[in-house]
Amino acid sequence: MTAPQLDPIVHPPTRLSICALLAAGAEWIEFATVRDAVAVSDSVLSKQSRVLEDAGYIEVRKGAVGRRPRTWFQLTARGREAFAAHVAALRELAESPGRGAQALSRSH
Repeated sequence: MTAPQLDPIVHPPTRLSICALLAAGAEWIEFATVRDAVAVSDSVLSKQSRVLEDAGYIEVRKGAVGRRPRTWFQLTARGREAFAAHVAALRELAESPGRGAQALSRSH
């Protein structure tokens, strides 16, 4: 039996939080809402969302509300699969702590 595999893209706490928030709904979520919910700065969210976008895990849409530019995020199907697999691996690790150290060492 192989140990669960943690996704190194999803694993960092900020990216895990972003994915969790986006996985909770199917709709587009505005940048400011994600920033506030994850409790990070604009620059941190920009950097972490770029990693997720480059991996194909989130889609980014830019537009405007009135004259103000806005950015929205949505988890892609690939992102939903990666997040679900990562959460499943975390659950399995929590239930089988002896294998946890092995999986964590492989994810870094």
